[in-house]
Amino acid sequence: MKIWQRAMGISEKVYELSQGFPDEERFGLKSQIRRAVVSIPSNIAEGAGRKTDMDFSRFLDMANGSINEVETQLLLSQRLNFLEESESFNWILSELDELQKMIFSFQSKLKTQ
Repeated sequence: MKIWQRAMGISEKVYELSQGFPDEERFGLKSQIRRAVVSIPSNIAEGAGRKTDMDFSRFLDMANGSINEVETQLLLSQRLNFLEESESFNWILSELDELQKMIFSFQSKLKTQ
């Protein structure tokens, strides 16, 4: 599934990017952003295993919520000077935006079936 594959790629990049966070953030923002990004492909996978399209769509809603959470945490990390604007940072934000559009489109198709 393309949305799951894309979410996995984003997760890998966020893990790489958050590697340089300060040590005192190990249980703070670093942990939070990693949990949030992992929940995106996890919710997609869990939803795909559900019996109905309505259930799947509900898990896609949760994945979208996690996308918003990750975007917020990335922007906060930048504001706190844990991250600099970089090619990787901008790539992740762009990919999150594109993934959200893909999920919304997929949800529309689920509702018309």
